[in-house]
Amino acid sequence: MFKHFTDTDIEELNRVFRLNLMNSITGYKPAALIGTKSKSGQTNVAIFSSIVHLGSTPGLIGFIMRPTTVPRNTYSNILETRAFTINHVHEDFIEQAHYSSAKFDSDISEFDACNLKDEYLNDFWAPYVEDSQLKIGLELEDTIHIKANGTILVIGKVKEIHIE
Repeated sequence: MFKHFTDTDIEELNRVFRLNLMNSITGYKPAALIGTKSKSGQTNVAIFSSIVHLGSTPGLIGFIMRPTTVPRNTYSNILETRAFTINHVHEDFIEQAHYSSAKFDSDISEFDACNLKDEYLNDFWAPYVEDSQLKIGLELEDTIHIKANGTILVIGKVKEIHIE
């Protein structure tokens, strides 16, 4: 027997239950770390799961950035430098990857705080996660503001791929 939820039912659910339900109903999602670096050299890495392939010619990948009602260092760095990396999370560093979602001051590198090693390949500006087995270097192509919930679709053009 199916359980039926209306939009009103969903809005009235316990916050944590609603969050878990809405995050899981679309099925398996990738866990990836997005690496950035400010123009002043401050690195940042944060976990994201709302990543989507948008096209292959040119290669475009997008991810959803939560509302900018609080500082979002990842977003600020991407706007400032136009460079970011997407690094697949591997089981060997899943706990460190999830810890990157904690609130850190902008002058603290999540790479250091989460015991993740940054890596620079082919003079690409943004840092990769050294232990990742699939690394994608992207250049900001576009941003689309989603009025319905204040999120932003950040679209990057694939500039390079590193596969172990």
